[in-house]
Amino acid sequence: MLLHVLHETQYEYLPPVRTAQHMVHLTPASDGRQRLLGHAIRIAPDVAQRSESVDLYGNRRTFFSLKVPHDSLAVVADSLVETSEPLLPDADLTWEEGRERVRYHRTAHYDPAAEFVFASPYVPRHDDFIAYAAPSFGAGRPLLDAARELASRIHADFTYKTAVTDVGTPALEALSLRKGVCQDFAHVMIGCLRSLGLPARYISGYLLTEPPPGRPRLVGSDASHAWVAVYCGEGRWAELDPTNDRPAGEDYVRLAMGRDFSDVSPMRGVIHGGASHTLKVAVTVTPAQ
Repeated sequence: MLLHVLHETQYEYLPPVRTAQHMVHLTPASDGRQRLLGHAIRIAPDVAQRSESVDLYGNRRTFFSLKVPHDSLAVVADSLVETSEPLLPDADLTWEEGRERVRYHRTAHYDPAAEFVFASPYVPRHDDFIAYAAPSFGAGRPLLDAARELASRIHADFTYKTAVTDVGTPALEALSLRKGVCQDFAHVMIGCLRSLGLPARYISGYLLTEPPPGRPRLVGSDASHAWVAVYCGEGRWAELDPTNDRPAGEDYVRLAMGRDFSDVSPMRGVIHGGASHTLKVAVTVTPAQ
């Protein structure tokens, strides 16, 4: 699919902000599953400094600073992306074999995916996650089959509801609440997988706003979205969306990936002034002509 993504962020400050520094993850990935054909980030007011870099996980990020007083900030990311349907890995590997391949022992081959087994700022490893995941991970069950059932159970057991959690809500709290938004669904699933010793990554991105004919409109469109990549061995990852109970397809645009939301926040920064603020975010993903 050829998709046009428009991500608009608008801050209003009172009193004005005197100086500010920001970092944004608003540049879609360009890799084997998708190609970034065009991209621009427009910022108002004009910035004093701006630079781009690539982080530890290969995500492109933009830094900028403002050194003049301002009572508003607008950041618009405009992207053109070509996507393709990802191929799910072979389903033969059992989840116990997947766990063993990344477990450390002397003389074992190091797999870089092992770093995604450990706890991260928003996602601890915990027995409560193991207890929730256990019904899906019976002895000898194929890893991908078990992960897909786990995503389906989260979809069925949790209620998608805004305003009950925020970006800082820990995954254990979301597990207890059984409600939240796509970020919470993803964090819970990651917590379950990692607590079982399986590598899992947090993926941020977008969904097609209007689905193809005959397909349902997905939850989380018109906003940034989040889903999960589970490691299936030999460098292969399967991307699953517990919010919508399906694998990520060609109607998904991957923005960035990391351990959890804290690694890929679309926009963060430090400001001097602006004691109170309002924030508006609008995302539109449409087929490009």
